[in-house]
Amino acid sequence: MKNKLTDSHAHLDDESFDGDREELINSLYDNDVDTVLNPGADLKTSQNAVKLAEKYPFIYAAVGCHPHDSKCMDDNTMNLFKEMANNKKVIAIGEIGLDYYYDNSDRETQRKWFREQIRLAKELDLPYIVHDRDAHEDVFKIMKEEHYSGTRGILHCYSSSVEMAKEFIKLGFYISLGGPVTFKKSKTPKLVAHDVPFDRLLIETDSPYLTPEPFRGKRNEPKYVKYVAEEIAAIRNITAEEVAEKTSMNFKRLFCL
Repeated sequence: MKNKLTDSHAHLDDESFDGDREELINSLYDNDVDTVLNPGADLKTSQNAVKLAEKYPFIYAAVGCHPHDSKCMDDNTMNLFKEMANNKKVIAIGEIGLDYYYDNSDRETQRKWFREQIRLAKELDLPYIVHDRDAHEDVFKIMKEEHYSGTRGILHCYSSSVEMAKEFIKLGFYISLGGPVTFKKSKTPKLVAHDVPFDRLLIETDSPYLTPEPFRGKRNEPKYVKYVAEEIAAIRNITAEEVAEKTSMNFKRLFCL
């Protein structure tokens, strides 16, 4: 592929990569991937994401607490996120949000720390990365209530409707699609891929999760982001090269890279 790909969301710090992480990362450029954003999910993974970003020039980090672990949050953790965000390789707060599917943390706690981390993004003038699973209405409500001039970020692995996507875009957000857009029965992501304005679209893997076809069921890796690009290209009746170029440009615009 002439145009290199950007994976806007991959957890390369995940323990599933412990056996071959360095080899995998060093192979990415030859697999047409030249930029990866590695978000944190709690304090430890945020620290690991920063270490990876410091080691590899084409990897960037985000720091924050996933809703699953919001029950472990406190003011000291927030201060540590703030300190880490001073690193020039940290380009966002995330991933943050709400998850009402698993409810690993109670919903009130999830909502509290989602708000607090949005406010941290505002204080630091950074984009933020949103996880939303089965919580579309509350996610949008909180984001709208906490909206401020300069709000921007990503709805990661977007799973809601086209109509809701357009409302998130009005708030300053980009819509990122991953492996589910390649699944045969995933109608909504395909509609989103077709209808979302091209200048607000990003692609991702969410490695090691949500592996696209034809590798579904195996460990996901950033090199598989090309299958997401190819599916979106087929849906929009354009080339995968165009998807790679445009989504990489969108990423750079969002993060001022």
